[in-house]
Amino acid sequence: MNPTGKLFVVPTPIGNLDDMSFRAIKVLKASNLILTEDTRTSGILLKHFEITGKKLWSYHKFNEHKAINSILNELQTGAVISLISDAGTPGISDPAYLIVRACIDNDILVETLPGATAFVPALVNSGLPSHSFVFEGFLPVKKGRQKKLKALAEEERTMVFYESPHRIVKTLNDMATYFGDDRQASISREITKIHEETVRGSLIELIAYFSEKTPKGEFVLVVAGR
Repeated sequence: MNPTGKLFVVPTPIGNLDDMSFRAIKVLKASNLILTEDTRTSGILLKHFEITGKKLWSYHKFNEHKAINSILNELQTGAVISLISDAGTPGISDPAYLIVRACIDNDILVETLPGATAFVPALVNSGLPSHSFVFEGFLPVKKGRQKKLKALAEEERTMVFYESPHRIVKTLNDMATYFGDDRQASISREITKIHEETVRGSLIELIAYFSEKTPKGEFVLVVAGR
């Protein structure tokens, strides 16, 4: 193992800044370099917690492959690097896998801090079975969407998805087609924020609700298994 350089994967709040942990702040203050999805968004967060004077590098889904070697070079010279996303835990529908895998392959220490992830409170709050579940993230937008939904129609575990506001009604309709109108589900949006809301019911009931009310915010959709 490399005794000097180390990568920290650091969760950040998904809305309410009070969810930032003391440990996360401590690690970020001790880092030589912070990898961020959007340096502007992260700059606001860092300023709020008085984490100043840090070198920030953009690290997102469009450049993560190209950035690997540069990051490894920093780590191999002894740098302590933290990876954060715009919100939540890196690696959960956000970049992290490639750099974590590269660190492991190069005997560089990796440590992931516990912290905010939107799907956990949404799952628990849904009232659906949470002892066994599958996290699917975002469904394919076009290619492979029908095939995926057909396969998931037979899934017996509770299923968890992320969805954008402009696609939530379409996704609910697609699920009703493959899973059945009466399949039970729960939608949580704006988790930890002022307008946090959870709506529970059958897929057809959720379609009616969000067809009448303009969907806004970040959505977590929890669907009962077969």
